[in-house]
Amino acid sequence: MDKQEFEAKRKKKFLMQSTIWFAFLALVTYFLPEAILFYVLCGAYDVSRNSHIDGRMLYRYFFGNGVPTWALSPFNILMDILALPYINKKIYQLEDLPEDCQAEIQELLAAVEEEKIVDAISSRAKKIRRSMIFFQWYGKNIDNFLTVPAFHKKYKYVRTIGVSVFNKKESTDEHYGPLRTTIRVLYNINDIKSPDTYIKVRDVENHWNNSKMFIFDDTLSHQSFNQTDEARYCLFVDIVRPSKIHFVMDGFVKLVALIMQKMNHIFYSSWVPLK
Repeated sequence: MDKQEFEAKRKKKFLMQSTIWFAFLALVTYFLPEAILFYVLCGAYDVSRNSHIDGRMLYRYFFGNGVPTWALSPFNILMDILALPYINKKIYQLEDLPEDCQAEIQELLAAVEEEKIVDAISSRAKKIRRSMIFFQWYGKNIDNFLTVPAFHKKYKYVRTIGVSVFNKKESTDEHYGPLRTTIRVLYNINDIKSPDTYIKVRDVENHWNNSKMFIFDDTLSHQSFNQTDEARYCLFVDIVRPSKIHFVMDGFVKLVALIMQKMNHIFYSSWVPLK
């Protein structure tokens, strides 16, 4: 996919999301005008969780690629409440997670080393600007050309497992994940020597040459950079948010899975699936 085709696909995705959302707002305004204030307040709280807020960020959240996150802000606030007393730390360390959750993540990291993931997918990814391979998506196993037994197990916390590849000089725009039912765990698989490959969340930059793991709430504004001449391979994992009522939080994750099982192409349309 060349750059022009890539940009056209991304614009089409944005226009579809925005059209649906603003059509919904128009209906709400007509039938329940009081509800607009509720959505504005939820959105204002949600975007305030970011740092260095300026006009550009507010425009992007309310009228740009943050629209799906704004649309889901009441639901995400409910998830924050249900997770209590586990406060949303926004950016996490592995030890912040329950011990059994840590063990699941460590099992995935061991599998990454044993299976030599980079060697298995590098030939397929080298000509693609930004690619992704999924093994699980919201708990559903995804069959592909690569078999990694640990990536297809049923876990208590782990729900999505994939590997994303950024080729040289490839970066994302600032963007927001849609849902806070899960927490994002990233682990850079290949050894990066340059500080010019990193992820930025709020005012925090994690450079993969210094720290191979980064855990965060992906509904915050974030952006990934690869400004080097080598590819970046990152294990991409979503875990159920820690909660004293795990079965309730997991129930919401399963509900989301039922709704979104056929829609992952919308949220990952900027990536080319590896085949």
